[in-house]
Amino acid sequence: MYSAIAANKRNTILIIAIFLIVIGGLGVLVAWLYNSWSIAVVVFVIALAYAIFQYFLAGAETLALSGAQQIQKADNPRLYRIVENLAITDGLPMPKVCIIDDPAPNAFATGRDPQHAVVCATTGLLELMTDRELEGVMAHEMGHVRNYDIRVSLIVFGLVVAVGLISDIIFRMIFWGGRSRNSNLGGPAFLVVIVIGLVAAILAPITAAVVQAAISRQREYLADATSALTTRDPEGLETALAKLQTNFRPVARTSTAMSHLWIADPNRPGFLARLFSTHPPIPDRIARLEQNATRM
Repeated sequence: MYSAIAANKRNTILIIAIFLIVIGGLGVLVAWLYNSWSIAVVVFVIALAYAIFQYFLAGAETLALSGAQQIQKADNPRLYRIVENLAITDGLPMPKVCIIDDPAPNAFATGRDPQHAVVCATTGLLELMTDRELEGVMAHEMGHVRNYDIRVSLIVFGLVVAVGLISDIIFRMIFWGGRSRNSNLGGPAFLVVIVIGLVAAILAPITAAVVQAAISRQREYLADATSALTTRDPEGLETALAKLQTNFRPVARTSTAMSHLWIADPNRPGFLARLFSTHPPIPDRIARLEQNATRM
């Protein structure tokens, strides 16, 4: 299991590097199309500023979007004590604990580091899970905190935003920004350049979505493994995941931008949702937990 965790961390670095290459390639394309490196610099500055802005505020935005309400121990002693015990076990600061009034059973963690972490659970999750299962789910969320998945998620979110922003700029420049370097090209050559720019602008966001899904899937496996290691009870999370699959309901207040944060996909299933799913199939997750159980 430790080797799998190490491999997931290495793969995450590789995937983030791919993101940076995509953004760099788009910046070079803009500069080449318009023969102006100053444009590329402006694009990078805007993308970086927006990513930094999202890094510090995305956590608060997520809580507001989901309707999460912070609680104290007296408000829900059961949930609060489970999280408190897990924080002590993991040697982590006590995160803020929130409850979302939603019958869909689900949970997520957010924040830029363990000192600013927040874990959330829906009322549907609290009603559905036994104490053992709830501990497994919350240990999964605390695993995201422990492994700095919450930070990686925010970084990836910022990079996805940057890719989308640069792609949008390329579209606008091609259609409304004049010809610049292309004014020196003949008809067929000009059309080739336009096609290259459009293809890059279209494929870049798709590539970003695929990479985002891949990194999120690996982080879910890692958090499952961390939950099993923390609780020494993989079966608790196994039965919780089985319940989440059987009792699926879409979360009322969410968005595709934050889908990867939840322990189970919060969106109604569909072809595109499955294609760009940020979560591995629950049967695969249960199978891995069963394998871990035989090693403990």
